[in-house]
Amino acid sequence: MLGEGVPSLIPKLARELRALLDAELAPLGLTTQQGAVLMRAALGENKPNQLAALVGTDTAGMTRLVDRLEAKGLVARVPNPADRRSVVIEPTEAGKALLPRVMPAFGKVGGRLLAGFSEEDRATATELLTRMLRNLTSHP
Repeated sequence: MLGEGVPSLIPKLARELRALLDAELAPLGLTTQQGAVLMRAALGENKPNQLAALVGTDTAGMTRLVDRLEAKGLVARVPNPADRRSVVIEPTEAGKALLPRVMPAFGKVGGRLLAGFSEEDRATATELLTRMLRNLTSHP
């Protein structure tokens, strides 16, 4: 059936995943993207363009995300030690204090998503989704 193929299931999956993550993070005052930025920045993936790609937004969206997180006192823009013309995003003490509650929220939802999948299933799904993404983003 055409309506239930991969191209229609992926957006449904993405919506459900985001809804569950938003519900888990709402008590912390965060959206899925805000939680992802905070978590990724804490893991050292802290350049704005790098973060934008990881959380699926553009430059303007990343600026808004960081503005909101700064307003909440969870991150700060600091000069990039490798390039004085740019900044990196660093969690503040308040942001670091929130991480022990943010990271498990992603783990809980990820665990639910992959419940019943073997390690082989997970590897296959990752490989297939990576190939699909590459198909859409590579230029012939």
